[in-house]
Amino acid sequence: MRILVTGGAGFIGVSVVRALVAAGHEVRVLDALLPAVHPAGRPPVLPPGVDFRHGDVRDPAAVEEALAGVDAVCHQAAMVGLGLDLDDAPQYVGCNDLGTAVLLAVMARTGVRRLVLAGSMVVYGEGRYRCERHGEVAPGPRRPADLDAGRFEPPCPGCGAPLRPDLVAESAPADPRNVYAVTKLAQEHLAAAWARACGGAVLTLRYHNVYGPGMPRDTPYAGVASLFRSALARGEAPRVFEDGGQRRDFVHVEDVAAANLAALAAVGARPPGSARAYNVGSGEVRTVGGMAAALASAHGGPDPVVTGEYRLGDVRHVTADSARLRAELGWLPRVSFERGMAEFAAAPLRV
Repeated sequence: MRILVTGGAGFIGVSVVRALVAAGHEVRVLDALLPAVHPAGRPPVLPPGVDFRHGDVRDPAAVEEALAGVDAVCHQAAMVGLGLDLDDAPQYVGCNDLGTAVLLAVMARTGVRRLVLAGSMVVYGEGRYRCERHGEVAPGPRRPADLDAGRFEPPCPGCGAPLRPDLVAESAPADPRNVYAVTKLAQEHLAAAWARACGGAVLTLRYHNVYGPGMPRDTPYAGVASLFRSALARGEAPRVFEDGGQRRDFVHVEDVAAANLAALAAVGARPPGSARAYNVGSGEVRTVGGMAAALASAHGGPDPVVTGEYRLGDVRHVTADSARLRAELGWLPRVSFERGMAEFAAAPLRV
């Protein structure tokens, strides 16, 4: 197939491009090289034969030119991360939602009907929790007074008792808790509306915490693994927020690329007008503090520092149930946490 990868010069996009080329596909990349992701203003080295186009998904002319002769689209382009404050909201909405809307409109007009969308676990907000008395419950918003006092675990909204975190499946209701999360959920709704309107098919891959070589360095929009790795590269201790007990699922970028490959192989067989989401996670529950310790140890120190700081838009626990992706698309993670962290500790970050 000839596949357009939007954002194909980004951290995840490059790995997806490499996996597609290795599988024998013809790949075209459309990337705006935004300064927040590419401060040097140049793309990374892509495999030979990749058709790179410097352009923005918000530009209909650039999108139409990039879509010429394409069989499917792998939409990775997005502004990522929690952001700094609400001043970032227009940028998030512009990059993520307007960009997706322009892409979908041009796809509808030009007849491209297969889409794999890079989604995110942030659409769930807090993960799944159970109370011994009330069963499965959704905790309310985190309160600054609790966080200031070091009470980081969300209580049961009915009785105030401690909750037990569990894996979250795709059937969980959406509850986005920051602007970035809202834009990622909007992307899914836009793609589903596109599929229904023009008979297309979309598979959304809800990435959990992706890490690996090639992550951007020293940017406030990067994931926590990149921030820790950047600190270690400077000879500084990783600063772990809250008490370090936040539960996450860290999945290697090579496994995420393989999930995209599987989704692109499957999307053509989906019924017209259909949309389906898949969690992409390793299936291993880790804590942020534990990940920081493993990365620091593999790097040779210094050890992490637990600060007690917090960001109000963060969630306490969210970890993936990836059974649907494994059962329906035959995907399995291949990179162990230990191997991935050791590799990541030694790999250079992208400038």
